[in-house]
Amino acid sequence: MANIRLIRRRIRGVQSTAKITKAMEMIAASKMRRAQERGLAGRVYTQKITQVISALASLPQNKTTHPLLVNRESVKKIAIVHITPDRGLSGGLVSNLNRKSASFMIEQGQTASIIAVGRKGMEFMRRTGQNIVAEFTQLGDKPDLVDTLPIARIVIDDFISGKVDAVYITYAKFVNTMVQVPTVVKVLPVTPVAVEAGKMRMDYIFEPDSAAVLDALLPRFVEMGVYHAILEAIASEQSSRMVAMRNATQNANELIDDLTLVYNKARQESITTELLDIIGGAAALA
Repeated sequence: MANIRLIRRRIRGVQSTAKITKAMEMIAASKMRRAQERGLAGRVYTQKITQVISALASLPQNKTTHPLLVNRESVKKIAIVHITPDRGLSGGLVSNLNRKSASFMIEQGQTASIIAVGRKGMEFMRRTGQNIVAEFTQLGDKPDLVDTLPIARIVIDDFISGKVDAVYITYAKFVNTMVQVPTVVKVLPVTPVAVEAGKMRMDYIFEPDSAAVLDALLPRFVEMGVYHAILEAIASEQSSRMVAMRNATQNANELIDDLTLVYNKARQESITTELLDIIGGAAALA
């Protein structure tokens, strides 16, 4: 009977866990939908501003190099904006991101300064003894552009001042609900996309001039790049968490079924044993 009580207690514990994971799955699903919409909407803006900057940089009068366009001949120091979730329970997303950043730093072989965005990545960088120059946590599930401007300002100032020679972002690129790809992108120096002369159209007038517009757009381009990466990371986080919690709920339900079967067998065995004892006692009396 003690064994039966133990199994019954374990079934109740797994049922409670299944209720929690189911609730977390539903919460992640509701957040995922909004995060996906914001992430996908940001791609359109990023593509358009990239086209505008590429067209401006290709104009003959803008050949004078802007500080954010300078490619350093010798890259000795790099900065990595490492974007991860603040919380776990998102499958292998966090470990994949940390592994991607670690392998990238090993491949580069230069001294790396880390801007940690998210508590999980910050903890990983601390454990591995990396040079963390800034930490940003608790940005929430719906950050605005103004919330991420300090991150962009740090990388812009460090690049212009020469503290770093290149800046990269590691984040989880959202592909679909089931697929999130750890990605490394270079944000500084800004590399305009090559524009073919025959396809370049400039059907607008710049005020005061194209060079001034380019100078104003380049910092905005970096700011938007950081913001968009964070939006993609949030969409990936919620998608990964929803899938992980769904799998956890399914595993819990399967365990409940297995434990129920074991419980029924143990209960049937206990009843059979009691019946045999009664029958044996009655036979002895007879």
